[in-house]
Amino acid sequence: MFDASTLAAYLIAAAVLVFIPGPGTAWIVAQSAAGGTARGIQAAFGLETATLIHALAAGLGLSALLATSALAFEVLKYAGAAYLIWLGIKAWRGGPATAAPAADAPPPARISARQVYWRSVMTGVLNPKVALFFLAFLPQFVHPERGMVWLQFLVLGALLSLIGLSNSLILSFAVGRFGRRFGGGGGRWKERLTGSVFIALGLRLAVQQR
Repeated sequence: MFDASTLAAYLIAAAVLVFIPGPGTAWIVAQSAAGGTARGIQAAFGLETATLIHALAAGLGLSALLATSALAFEVLKYAGAAYLIWLGIKAWRGGPATAAPAADAPPPARISARQVYWRSVMTGVLNPKVALFFLAFLPQFVHPERGMVWLQFLVLGALLSLIGLSNSLILSFAVGRFGRRFGGGGGRWKERLTGSVFIALGLRLAVQQR
């Protein structure tokens, strides 16, 4: 499906792109700081699931719609921005209190692994810049004459996802360990840090242009 030179060039380019800090890095760091290594890992799997969805969508031609339709791009952009800002506000309002809770107070609600995963999937899917990136980057390494274009897109997306997952796992372990050593087991500052990152990412997405 791919010759050795094309595959090598793609892997090098993909690794460089993954290791450049961006919104995905900020998302993993925020999740790991708020909930430890396990939460960072859950977020990593969610983001990489979104990567595969975008790769398949690009292969099926759906990303081309975002490239040609200003309305589709704006709708997806503002939906993603609103979702991130909503998550940020929720984190700011729902963080655990710094004071000791009353004896009869219910324990603070914890975000489940499933919630972290699906929030990460939605965060990745609702970012139109990711879709346009796949439309601009992956076709350089796809050979239509070899057939099954959608499968070529999916394979390239899977390779990018594996590289991204490796990077995210390293970040999750590093930030999770840092948080345990210097931040204790919890605290309102972690939730507010996470909320601030979410809001910043949402605002950044809202002002981006195609």
